[in-house]
Amino acid sequence: MIGTPIVELDTPVLLVDLDALEHNIGVIARHYSGRDSGRDSGGDAGRAIRLRPHGKNHKAPEILEMQVAAGGTVGGVCAAKVSEAEVFVDAGAGNVLIANQVVDPAKIRRLVALAGRVETTVAVDSGEQVALLARGAESSGTPLGVVIEVDTMMGRAGVRSVEQAVTLARRVVATPGLRFRGVMSHQVPRGPGDRAGRFSEGGRYIELALAAKRAIEDAGIDVDIVSTGESWTYDVAATYPEVTEIEGGTYVFMEVPYAYMREFRFALRVMGRVVARPDARTAIGDVPIDAIGAPNGLPTLEGPDGVTVTGIDHHGVVLSGNADLPFDVGDPFFLLTHQQDVTVNRWDRFVGVREGRVEKIIEAPARGCVH
Repeated sequence: MIGTPIVELDTPVLLVDLDALEHNIGVIARHYSGRDSGRDSGGDAGRAIRLRPHGKNHKAPEILEMQVAAGGTVGGVCAAKVSEAEVFVDAGAGNVLIANQVVDPAKIRRLVALAGRVETTVAVDSGEQVALLARGAESSGTPLGVVIEVDTMMGRAGVRSVEQAVTLARRVVATPGLRFRGVMSHQVPRGPGDRAGRFSEGGRYIELALAAKRAIEDAGIDVDIVSTGESWTYDVAATYPEVTEIEGGTYVFMEVPYAYMREFRFALRVMGRVVARPDARTAIGDVPIDAIGAPNGLPTLEGPDGVTVTGIDHHGVVLSGNADLPFDVGDPFFLLTHQQDVTVNRWDRFVGVREGRVEKIIEAPARGCVH
């Protein structure tokens, strides 16, 4: 396959534009590499923020290696699940934060095993979780790091008040086998799609996480980690000296809802082929929902203007226009996803392309890691 023109590839196929991928990784690396957060108003040395790459957004240790090599990272990975973390640690990740709650005894045993290999931290939001983690960690002899998740806008996991955060931090500190590390939060963009909107909305959510951090410190407990933000607030978070890392992932490949962030480029496309022309204004393509996913809306056709995706199911995709479509049976087309982590989780490997030809194959062994 190496060297093959992309128009000759079997479809559907997930393509990664290597030039765009390298560009996107470079944007974040340049923003964080060598960053000196200076001194805060009290004159003490500030902390340099770093990227914690989120593995769920690409599922590929090779891409994590690219992110770490480019600079500006914590040297480790953020994972959504224990199984995902295991893949990246097996591939050499230097540390891991599992930004989720782990309560199953079997998973906790695996979590503790990871802690025996690399620095491992997991999120909690209740005393019950703390007790379960302690039970699994008590005989290992290796401390398991814990951060408190703060719900800032997602409405799912996370403490809902600074009082809850302080109470939980005290419990973690008092629990043998566990090491309190700090706080974390996660946000997704919902406000205006521009820089001013990002800074206003993103800053408000980050401040909620920092309120919990400050209250915990006021209770006499040290906070090492403030892990917050996301790709859409990579530059917002960097303006807060108290934030130590962001959990960025979307920026690597990009997706349609982030298109207003012009500093990044679309690196991910699903190429399909027209298989039928029911009428002059309709074309049927061979990309099923299994190949791209559509939880945030139908995928977007990358040109020509005036043609949109109007349907997708397990058989294929429907392309429609207000005029005759410039497609013949057999013609290729390219789709942009509205949620790239769901899309990449449908593929075992990606086809890396440059200048219209296949350059490499990128394996995604963390794909399907839901446990």
